[in-house]
Amino acid sequence: MRAIATVCLSGDLRSKLEAVARAGYDGVEIFENDLLTFDGSPSDVRALCESLGLAIVAFQPFRDFESMPEPQRQRNFERAERKFDLMEELGTDFLLVCSNVSPQSFDDLARAAEDLHELAARAACRGLRIGFEALAWGRHISDYRVAWDVVKRADHPALGVVLDSFHILARGHELDTMAEIPADKIAFVQIADAPLLDMDVLQWSRHFRCFPGQGRLPLAPFMQALARTGYAGPLSLEIFNDAFRAAPAEATAIDGLRSLIWIEELADGAPWSETEPPVVGYDGVHFIEFTLDEESAAPLGEFVSALGFRHIGRHRSKNVELWHQGDIHLVLNFETDSFAHTFRLLHGTSVCAVGFRVKELDAAVTRAEHYRAQLFHGPVGEGEMEIPALRGIEGSLVYLVDDAQAREMQWKTDFHLFEDGQDDDAGLVNIDHISYVLPPTQLLSWLLFHRTVFGFDAGTEHEIADPHGMVVSQTVTSPDDSIRIPLTVSSARETLPGRFLSEHQGGVQQIAFACRDIFDTIDAMRARGLPVLRIPANYYDDLAARFDLDDELLEAMRQRNILFDRNDDGDFFHAYTETFMGRFFFEIVERRGHYAQFGAANAPIRLAAQAAQR
Repeated sequence: MRAIATVCLSGDLRSKLEAVARAGYDGVEIFENDLLTFDGSPSDVRALCESLGLAIVAFQPFRDFESMPEPQRQRNFERAERKFDLMEELGTDFLLVCSNVSPQSFDDLARAAEDLHELAARAACRGLRIGFEALAWGRHISDYRVAWDVVKRADHPALGVVLDSFHILARGHELDTMAEIPADKIAFVQIADAPLLDMDVLQWSRHFRCFPGQGRLPLAPFMQALARTGYAGPLSLEIFNDAFRAAPAEATAIDGLRSLIWIEELADGAPWSETEPPVVGYDGVHFIEFTLDEESAAPLGEFVSALGFRHIGRHRSKNVELWHQGDIHLVLNFETDSFAHTFRLLHGTSVCAVGFRVKELDAAVTRAEHYRAQLFHGPVGEGEMEIPALRGIEGSLVYLVDDAQAREMQWKTDFHLFEDGQDDDAGLVNIDHISYVLPPTQLLSWLLFHRTVFGFDAGTEHEIADPHGMVVSQTVTSPDDSIRIPLTVSSARETLPGRFLSEHQGGVQQIAFACRDIFDTIDAMRARGLPVLRIPANYYDDLAARFDLDDELLEAMRQRNILFDRNDDGDFFHAYTETFMGRFFFEIVERRGHYAQFGAANAPIRLAAQAAQR
């Protein structure tokens, strides 16, 4: 059973429950504050959940209970009886009790076990159950192993231990003990991920939890240990995250469901796991599609011509052009009654779609549907190829193109190709990476989307200094490294990504082309009149100090405004065009050896140079 706590989502309780149901969950944890602010009775909530097909799998939290002095101890039991009344009206049989954080509580495990035994006995008289959870910041019980010891001492069939991945992994607790807990004594399991932060664990938990696959906690060993117990109960998300509480509930709920499906892959063979569609193979980015009007047609045509692209075809039934160089295809869409036109009305001249070459098309579509990706079906003309597409970042499309058909059949089928024997390209060979700008609140969502739907890997997050604020970038990459997508955000409105987001609503801002020889490529671009982003001379003086580069090479880079990076795997040369119409720009890269990064050390230099052009 897949479940989620109402605390994960924004909005009132009704809208939260409706979002949970639409996303496809089986159950929900009702957080007490959501019930307290609901304009209706617990029985109304019960009826609403029944109408939505949702089981109420838990009511929580019940705080500061065990090991309290009198008269607080007796008041706690009276409080519990009132909660039991509420639970019966609500229609749930499970109460989650978290370990005490009160400074008044005793450090006495025997007393804690005695209190929990009595609580479980009272619950059992009503057909209810109790789960005990060790909070990572509990006053005396902050370790799941201690909580399990207390549950064993209490020894009541209506009492079990609650396992929460954040509380366990944030403290770095070993998992061997967890794998030994009998399945019938695990009352409930909550799942959360988080970035690795060096901070107070309570603040970490309250503000920075995220869905599985969005953080860096070692969830795979946790899930594998859980699978060894034979536990077959609910897996429920409990996420405290400031961005989630500000985001639309339905989108967050879908992200959460994706994360639960993904995490089940980490424990193959567990009672609650399914057979997951495999990650397919990829063979790079097949094409990039621009949407533009007649006013920007000539300037963009001149721009890509100067990059060495040739206009090689026109669509058989649409006002669409095909441009080509090496293994790169650019599609220029001028349609006025189409998805591209709608996208252009929102974003202006921009990249509206990309195409991924996939080894097994049917498997790729099956996996996308399994992870609740939204498929797009556009009009298909007579005799044209039908290519499945998914809704992507900022409403753009990602086409999935069968690798066997991609190279020749698609273009010959859909386009009138021109006979052109010219071979005067600029040495560009393929698409190295495509960088998207998105709202800061959406970074985790699209990171998870690419990890789950496409099976991409997530790289390290980088913080980059722009002259007007900080920029954060994190890259998702196909398993074979043939598709690389940096995701970029900035909370500062005057940074380059910040202005692109506010003026053009985000999307693709940077396209990087790999080349055979960057020096020849830059020379060819200049000969065609395309200026390269100017890099300050001080940068090259610093290069001479940091790297063992001969003077001739350094001077050649200086003259062409080429930036440089090096690591143990190889060298990286790259340069940038000026920004096209204040919108997007192109990067030219040459990788030598096995360098697989993106020259992050040079990003502040590039951003400063671009800011100087404003």
